[in-house]
Amino acid sequence: MTAEVFAGPVGVAERRRRWLRSLRLMLRWEIAGSRLLYPILAVSQILVGAGFVLGFGLLHPNLDSDAAAYLATGAVVMSLILVGLVVTPQIVAQQKMQGSYDYVWSMPVPRSTATMASTTLAAAAAIPGIVVALMVASWRFDITFTLDATVIPAFLLTLLCGSFLGAAVAHSIDSPRVTLLFTQLGMFFIIGFSPVSFPADRLPGWLATTHDYLPIHHMALAVRSSLTDGIVESSARSWVILTLWTMISIAVTGAVLVRRR
Repeated sequence: MTAEVFAGPVGVAERRRRWLRSLRLMLRWEIAGSRLLYPILAVSQILVGAGFVLGFGLLHPNLDSDAAAYLATGAVVMSLILVGLVVTPQIVAQQKMQGSYDYVWSMPVPRSTATMASTTLAAAAAIPGIVVALMVASWRFDITFTLDATVIPAFLLTLLCGSFLGAAVAHSIDSPRVTLLFTQLGMFFIIGFSPVSFPADRLPGWLATTHDYLPIHHMALAVRSSLTDGIVESSARSWVILTLWTMISIAVTGAVLVRRR
C-alpha cells in the first residue's frame, strides 16, 4: 500500500498541514518506541564528545591555544558526524533485524515523515554531546570560543548532511549486517583518515584530493570556522558541497523508499 492516507485533490497549504501533522505523529511514535534508546544515545554522545577532548589532551599534553582549539572543535565535529553517518544507519539496521522496519513503512503516513522523525531524534540526541564537548574543551584547555553568525547554519547543515547520508546508506542496503559492517568501517575511516582532528595537508596527496570532494572535510571546515577566529576559513565551496551531498542523500533515500512496497 502507499504511505499516503490522504486522498482527493487538496491545496498546497492543506498538504503541508497534513504532512506536519503526520510528522508530529511519527515523532510521538518514535519517542514512544525508542524511549530507552534515545536517552542512552544521548549519554553515549556526551561520553564521546568529552572522551575525544580529554583523549586528545592525553595524546598532546602541551598544546598551544590554536592547536587546542583545533582539536577541541575536531571533537565537536566528530560527534556531529558519527551521529549521522554511524548512529542513524545502525538504528535503521536494528529496525530491520527486529522486524519493525516494514511495519513503519506500512503506516498510513507519508514515508518522508517517518524518515524525518528518526533523523530529527537522532540529531537531537547529538546536542548534549556537542554542548559537553565545548564545555570540557573550554575547561581543559582554557579556550574561549568565538561564535559567528554561521554557527547555527553550520551545525544544522552538518547534522542534516550526515544524517541523510547515513539514512541513504541504511535504506539502500538490504542486509542490516552489511549496514552494521559499513558503519564500523566508516567509523574507522572517519576517525583515522579524515581531516577532522588534523589538517588535510597531513594526508597523502590523493587522499587529501579525494576528501576535497567528500563532505567530511567540509563539515569540519564549516563548524570549525564558526567556532573559532583565524584557525580555518570556510569557503562558499564548502557550503555548496555540503548542500549538494545533502540533496543527493535526500534524493537517494526518497527513491529507495518510493520503490519499496
